[in-house]
Amino acid sequence: MRTYPTWPNLPAMMFARAKEWPNKPLLRSYRDGAWHGISWGEFARMAASCARQLRAAGVSAGDRVIICSENRPEYPIAETALMAIRAVPVPAYTTNTVADHAHLLRDSGARAVIVSNQELAAKLIEAGALALVVVMDAGPTETLPLPLREGETPSQLLHLPQPPLPQPPPPPLRATLLSWSSLVADTAPPDDIAAEAGHIPATALACLIYTSGTGGAPKGVMLPHRAILSNCQGAFILLKPLKLEDETYLSYLPASHAYEHTVGGFFLPSIGTEIVYARGVEHLAADMLTVRPTIMTVVPRVLEVIRTRVLAQVARQPENRRRLFQRALDIGLKRLDKTPLTLMERILDPILDRLVRAKVRARFGGRLVAACSGGARLEPEVGRFFLALGITIIQGYGQTEAGPIVSANPPDAIRIETVGTALEGVALRLAEDGEILIRGDLVMDGYWGRPDDTAATIVDGWLHTGDIGEIGSGGYVRITDRKKDMIVLSGGENVSPAKIEGMLMAEPAIAQAVVAGDGRAGLTALVVPAEGYDDVAVAIGVSDVNQRLSVTERIRKHALVEPFTVENGLLTPTQKIRRMLVIRANTDVLAKLQR
Repeated sequence: MRTYPTWPNLPAMMFARAKEWPNKPLLRSYRDGAWHGISWGEFARMAASCARQLRAAGVSAGDRVIICSENRPEYPIAETALMAIRAVPVPAYTTNTVADHAHLLRDSGARAVIVSNQELAAKLIEAGALALVVVMDAGPTETLPLPLREGETPSQLLHLPQPPLPQPPPPPLRATLLSWSSLVADTAPPDDIAAEAGHIPATALACLIYTSGTGGAPKGVMLPHRAILSNCQGAFILLKPLKLEDETYLSYLPASHAYEHTVGGFFLPSIGTEIVYARGVEHLAADMLTVRPTIMTVVPRVLEVIRTRVLAQVARQPENRRRLFQRALDIGLKRLDKTPLTLMERILDPILDRLVRAKVRARFGGRLVAACSGGARLEPEVGRFFLALGITIIQGYGQTEAGPIVSANPPDAIRIETVGTALEGVALRLAEDGEILIRGDLVMDGYWGRPDDTAATIVDGWLHTGDIGEIGSGGYVRITDRKKDMIVLSGGENVSPAKIEGMLMAEPAIAQAVVAGDGRAGLTALVVPAEGYDDVAVAIGVSDVNQRLSVTERIRKHALVEPFTVENGLLTPTQKIRRMLVIRANTDVLAKLQR
């Protein structure tokens, strides 16, 4: 594919590709002990059937509909169906609490939900008044108690105005549960829905994706079709050197996250990639070996874990094998730095590639063309480790408010210490205080129901990202910190916690770290040890990092704390640490450290 086609909107893109590639594999998932695939043609038929049935059930243009499901084929089918009838999908994390779902329902005004199972349905029913519940794993005659007010019908409730404040739960009544099988049973061709979708303008609202909530209550980001299509076009141009075509993509990041939503939901399918849904993060290592993907998206935490495990395994090997691994790594780093190899190194290089690097690549399935890292800062040392071992890591940068991809490293010109260059069509500049500003079709329409927040974030067409950065030679961008996360010590020194936390978590002995010290004389750290490492190893790791930091940046004291997890609320579903919540949860520990 030499050029990227132009489509008016996302469902039109999906239906057009289905017409072009009816028999080409699109989606694959694991169920009943085996992998099952869905072709483009079958996808389009089911999406059109789903669109007709949702409309018959009362879903209209503009209605917000929550989708809460693990990554599975029903997810993109439902989303394409909703978009095709101009309803607005609202992706929600399966890890959300009832309170999280209540916020989404109140804020978005959604009155219909599509969920994967009865457990998630029960959570959403408890969270707020619903008119329509579709359960993917439900049978055709099942019912659930839905909190309808007396005299209301589901279709009426879908279009009720949003109450300004939470209301007390009304008494539950019985209502029919729509099963997924009934939604996709229509065998008629998709032509009518595809034709209808073709008239949706690129400026129309495509979806409402909520921010991760690391800095307060999640806000609904209004992404029009043009924003995601702009990302797709830019990603296609950026990745041209890889010559991607009939690739296999292993999808494991939540589809409700903007990064996975755009890349795995629309961009990669649009270039003919088969999307294979992993069985879950706990099965990721095994699924990589089975599926043998050619392309993946990853968050830095996954790369950090794999690197730690590789180094731990190497440490247990006999001395001669440890030396071989180190030699392979050293030569790889020299090539990465464009340092000339000696004659002996040139002779050894291909041998070490077969004996050492190939075994590390095999952990990813052995066919990986590239892994695209995003969602958080990737410590350069971690990226260089994989690049030196022959695994292409493309670090990028973005945020939900920008579709979400803003920049990424060209695969043939990687500078891993940066987040690459701006995608085609993205204007990027720095404000006087170093904040990154963005303009282009990728920018959101604003925050749902929050005009003041929108006005403060988009000024004269420029999206104020809240990230502090630098632009170097060739337009390569380096992120230095979050504007609001800068630590100001009692002596007036400004310190970047993100930089120090990244260095700490690059140490094999340290799994997670949060740096504190605002208003104090020096910095302290809350540290979670990596599996198999004790407090002595952690202390050595902290000391090693301190040697590479300025006096102001050094950690004066640290304490070991319990892991930050999604379950205890200290980690987002996409593995971002909620720094302020961690600090708040460990107030007593920090008070002792700062005495």
